[in-house]
Parts: sequence; structure tokens; C-alpha cells
Amino acid sequence: MDFRFAEEEERFREEVRAFLKKEVTEEFLMGLEDRGELDFSREFTKKLAEKGWLAMAWPKEYGGGGATMMEQLIFNEEIGYFQAPTGAHRQGINLIGPTIIAHGTEEQKRRHLRGITAGEVVWCQGFSEPNAGSDLASLQCRAVEEGDDYLITGQKVWTTNAHRADWCHLLARTDPEAPKHRGISYFLVDMKSPGITVRPLINMVAAHDFNEVFLDNVRVPKENMVGDKNQGWYVSQVTLAGERSQIGLPSSCKRTLEGLVEYVKETKRNGEPLAHNPIVRRKLAEMAVEIEVNRMIAYRVAWMQHKGLIPMVAAPASKLFGSELLQRLTGIGMEIMGLYGQLELGSKWAPLRGAMARMHMYSLGIAIAMGTNEIMRNILAIRGLGLPRA
Repeated sequence: MDFRFAEEEERFREEVRAFLKKEVTEEFLMGLEDRGELDFSREFTKKLAEKGWLAMAWPKEYGGGGATMMEQLIFNEEIGYFQAPTGAHRQGINLIGPTIIAHGTEEQKRRHLRGITAGEVVWCQGFSEPNAGSDLASLQCRAVEEGDDYLITGQKVWTTNAHRADWCHLLARTDPEAPKHRGISYFLVDMKSPGITVRPLINMVAAHDFNEVFLDNVRVPKENMVGDKNQGWYVSQVTLAGERSQIGLPSSCKRTLEGLVEYVKETKRNGEPLAHNPIVRRKLAEMAVEIEVNRMIAYRVAWMQHKGLIPMVAAPASKLFGSELLQRLTGIGMEIMGLYGQLELGSKWAPLRGAMARMHMYSLGIAIAMGTNEIMRNILAIRGLGLPRA
């Protein structure tokens, strides 16, 4: 099996890499920490949009670049490696955009896609609820028909970027009598609509990424439904596959591992560089192997998308392996650094700008987000291996 990219694809990789080396400098990252991600994300995303790189594999008629999925993969891989700040716009590019392309009306495509590819519109995702996270199909948010609209009432939770978002793509129950997977519909909701209240949820690194969203008879036009009524669960599978199939995670882990390798080369314990310690060397070598495994799983996801397939098994496998890889990598990093590894961003004594402790705390949430890893294992067992439900 030949894993090499074509010559033109490698030339494109070098072009992206040169751009990112120029833009994502150490000064840039320090400024990001001082000013917050959103401002930098907007500025940086605009530059990507001007180069036509935000939604490379989307059709050109919707503002995309008409590129192959392999070129999109290369771009995402380099963005992940350089740990570039595009978080505020990932929802639009990776989740709702592909969903609208696959299931949206022509009017929905014309209205929403170009705002995403231009980096002008921020989206959030209204899926999880207080009693419907891993068991998403148990959601109770209701959408009731009234004339040409639906009135949506309910609560969403862990809604990333809801306080910054212009639009929300959400699931709501339109037939409470139907089996739970069959009575759900998929809506596009303007976050400026009357009846929406957003409350912050501060995470363990003291960052405001998550929110609770309360909807009280929010009026949503019927033309904002994506796909057919009561078919939202089917439509959402495109969204979930895009959410779980990220190549950026193993490439970001690779960058983190390289930082750790430099650290153990430069840091001495008992007069010897840590790099001479066989236990340290073995642990870092194991991480290098696991990162490569995760990369191959993500490549399979991209290959399936290139073939027009929905990676119902490969994408959960990528998410499961990648999220636990990040936990292991950052845990080993903190172990190697000792007490210094627990220092936070801003401490002059913190190795690697204090990233290790912060990333480790974030990694705990990634094992829950996008469907818990227990659910990912169930999907792999049932859909991938054909095992019976418990």
C-alpha cells in the first residue's frame, strides 16, 4: 500500500506550511493568549478565506475551492500541526456546512454557505441537553407547528461558542409519539431570535467556551428545517461524522510530542539529559507510534469521504483513539516534567508555555464531547463488529 501523496498535493502542503510558518509565529501565539482566541480567529480565518482555503473541498458554486478531500486533509493536517486558531469557525466548516450541502435546500445553500466560506458567520451546535447527551435521541426540546413557523421550546447545554454565534443548528422533537430516533427534526436557528437566552458555563481551565441555551417559544420559519420533518436523526449523521473525523488532533499531538522531545533533550536531572533516561525514551516512542496509528485512522476517514461515503465506523474510531491519545500524551508530558508540568500559562517557570497542564485538562472534556468514548465503543461494537446490543 502506497501512502505517498501526489506531487501536486505535496506542493500544496509546502504552500500551506510556508503560509502558516509566516502567520502562526511565537509572537502570534503569545498575542492569542493575551487577547483571546475569538479576535485572532476572526482575523486569521479571513486570511484563509481570501486564499480560498477555508472550505477547500466544497463545490465552487457555494464558495468552496472545489478541491479534493485529500487536499482538504492536507490543509487540516497542517492547521492542526501549527495549532492555528480557527475554533470559532470549525462548526460552520466541518459540521453544518457539509450537512447543508448534503441535505439542505437550494435556498438554504445560497443563504448560508457563502457566509461560512467567507469566515463571516459563526455557528454553534444545539444537540446536547441536560438529560440527553450520550443518549442524544432522548432529547426533549420540542418544535410545534404554528402556521408557517415552528415554535421551539427547550434547553441545550455544553453549547460551544453560543455566546459568539450568529446561527445555531439544532435538533428538536417534532413528533413526541414516534420512536425516539424517528420523531426528531433538524433546524437552523438565528441566535438573534426573541426567546433565546444564553448563560455561560466556565470550564476547568477558567475559559468561557461552553454555554447553556434556553429556548422559549422561539419562532423558526419552516424553510429553516434541514431535510424532511422527523428525519433529523438521519440528517444529523452527516454532522456527527464531520465532528468526529478530525485529522487535526493527531497532527496537533505530533507538534506537542516534538516539544516534549526538545524539552527532554535540553533538561537535565542528576547531571544527565532526560533524553538519556530509557523509561522516558520508551514512553515518548510509544506516543510516536500511537500518533501515527491515529493519523492512519483519520486518513481512512478522509478516503471514505473522498469516495462519497459516510464514515459511520471510521469517524467514531478516530475520535475515540484520538481523544484518549491526547490524554495519554499530556499525562506523560506532565509526568516527565514533574511539578513544573502542572504550572499554568503565564508562569515563567512553566515549560512549553504552560501548555501541558492546560491541554491535559481540556483532554478530559474531549473524551465526553462529540459523544462519550463509551458510546463510541458501542458504535464500533454494534456497527463495526456486528455484535448484539446488550
